[in-house]
Formats: sequence, C-alpha cells, structure tokens
Amino acid sequence: MMTYVVFMLTIAAIYALLAQSLVPVWGQTGMVNLGLVGFFAIGAYAAALLTKNAGWPVFIGPIAGLVAGGILGLIVTLSTLRLRDDYLAIVTLGFAEVVRIIASNEIWLTGGTDGIAGIPALFERGTGLTFHVQFMIAASVLCLAIGLLITRLVKSPWGRVLRAIRDDQTVASVAGKKTVRFKAQAFMLGASIAGLAGALYGSYTSYIAPDLFLPLITIYVFLAATAGGNTRAIGATAGAYLLVAWLEISRFIGEVIPAFSAVQVASLREIIVGLALVLVLRFAPGGLFKEKRQKAPAA
Repeated sequence: MMTYVVFMLTIAAIYALLAQSLVPVWGQTGMVNLGLVGFFAIGAYAAALLTKNAGWPVFIGPIAGLVAGGILGLIVTLSTLRLRDDYLAIVTLGFAEVVRIIASNEIWLTGGTDGIAGIPALFERGTGLTFHVQFMIAASVLCLAIGLLITRLVKSPWGRVLRAIRDDQTVASVAGKKTVRFKAQAFMLGASIAGLAGALYGSYTSYIAPDLFLPLITIYVFLAATAGGNTRAIGATAGAYLLVAWLEISRFIGEVIPAFSAVQVASLREIIVGLALVLVLRFAPGGLFKEKRQKAPAA
C-alpha cells in the first residue's frame, strides 16, 4: 500500500511539472499550447535514446529532456507565433500528433509501437520502497525548484511584459516591447519544463511507448491548471495533485457501487472530473489560487 501511495505522489509531481509548464505560456502570456503532450514525449524519448541506446550517463537524461523540449519549442514557436490564438491551438495540437505518429512509425529509432523498455533510472531499482521514495523526493524537489523559478520570473519585469502581451499585445508593442521575442521565450520555457517532466517519467517507469502520450494527458493537465489557477505555479501544482488524487481514488468506485461495470466506472470518473471543473469555474473562476495583481513599481 505504501509503495502505491509513493508511486502516485511521484506521478503527481511529474504532472505538477507539466501543469507548471502552462503558467508562463498560457497563464501569463495567453498562448494556448495544446501540444503539451508532444513536448512531454520529446523529453521522454530524448532521455531514453541517450541513456539507454547511446549509453550516456543517467543524469544526462533530465538535461537532455529539458534541452530537447526547449529546442522543439523554439522551432514550433518560430512557425506559429504570428498565428491567432485559435490557430495556434490547432497547430500545436497537430504537432503533438505528428510526434506520436513519428514515434509509432520510426521503428529503427523509437522501437515503434513496442516502445523502449529498460530505460535506466536515476536511482538503483529494487524490489522495496527505497527506489520509489528516492524518486519521489527527487521529483518533488525539482517540482518545487521549478515552481520557485516560475514564481520569481512572474514577479520580475519579464513577467510583467508577458502579462502586458496577454492583456493587449498591440499596446505592449507600442510601448517598445518586442512581443515575438518574449512570446518565444515563454513558449521555450514551458516546452523545456514539459520535456523535463517527460524525461523523469521515462526514467521512473523504465518504459515509454507512443500510446502513453495521448491528447488526453494534455486535457488532464489543462484541467489541473484551470482548477488550481493557471497564472501561479502554486495553483498549477495544487491542481495537478488534486487531479491525480481524484483519478486514483475514483478507481475504487466499482467496489463501492458493484452494480457499475468497468466501462461505466470509467465514464463516471470522466463525468465527475468535468463536473468538478464546472463547479470550480462557477465558484472560483480564477482557480483555487487566483492571480495576484501586482502594483506598478515606484518611479
């Protein structure tokens, strides 16, 4: 039982990193990145290919995921930043599917639908609880560090420019801010964090495959960020932990209500998640942790 709890706390920390990646992109700049799971997958495959196939040191994995996510983020950014919000969302969603399809078909590189197994872990695996606790602590520390970094950036002049772009890009441009550059920086930061989360996920589970990176993950992360508050790292983190907690607790609905089949239980879980989101949006539109309006610095 304890192993299961620690496992879920580790997965929650990884989901929290994904939710935090939306703060600079969506919460602060107003760009909707529906290709989040694509950067998650890129980070996971980059780390796996270098540590498993190329034999690089294990600690390079998270760094590789971070860098790979950032590079792909820059490429996507340069090709989409001038698109309107709805088109940007569509293009990023298509990017995630392209990543998944390539991973499914390029068998020589990714193993195809069979995936990559035996990915080296950051810590020595064992049959006991030690490995899971070590990884949970590492993932939680990284989650905390990234959260503090995002909070610091949000409060900085750089963060104020992002909010100016979100509220009115034209006014920000007239004020002399290079909006394209700031949007590219925010997008790269978010993509890098998602890539780091992917590298941690592959290292922890030791196995990745295209079927693990479905658009549903992006939807879940957006739900978490919306419920917790997409403008603050603490909100995104809290939303991710609450979402994972609910998804796991709801697995036992079938035992509480034996009349429900497995398919009905799965449908009921999704319905309740959607209902909870509606209630949050109705009674706490800004999420559980609303955005704090900062005073302009004294002249």
